[in-house]
Amino acid sequence: MSALTRTQVRGLVPDLFDWIESPFSALRPFMAHPMRLEDYVEDGHYVVRAELPGIDPDKQVEVTVSKGILTIHAERHEETETKHRSEFYYGVSSRHIQLPVGADEDDVKATYDKGILEITVGLKQKEQVAGRQIPVKSAKQVKQES
Repeated sequence: MSALTRTQVRGLVPDLFDWIESPFSALRPFMAHPMRLEDYVEDGHYVVRAELPGIDPDKQVEVTVSKGILTIHAERHEETETKHRSEFYYGVSSRHIQLPVGADEDDVKATYDKGILEITVGLKQKEQVAGRQIPVKSAKQVKQES
């Protein structure tokens, strides 16, 4: 018995083969695309780059840092009206990124150029980040000190 093969070009409405292969793959064109990110450490800074094409960085992007979490929130809203037709596009995308140990929340900068949002976070020196060792005392030592 031979395997079933698809001979038609995929249309807008999912067919039976789409649902058998993967129940949600046929809906992908209708779902919002997640914000693509890349991150790396360079020259003592943690760098996050996010793809956000076609947005106004002054009005449609918000970058916040709180308790070791970097949040990027982008909201797109665009309307076009002509005499006989109107179109609108909208969408919201938000990502939360755990900052690395030693990230300085007071040293965060964000720039937007050609559809790429780049956020740099300063990293503290290892001496400032290193924890301290806590001596462990036995119950006898604690009683003797009291």
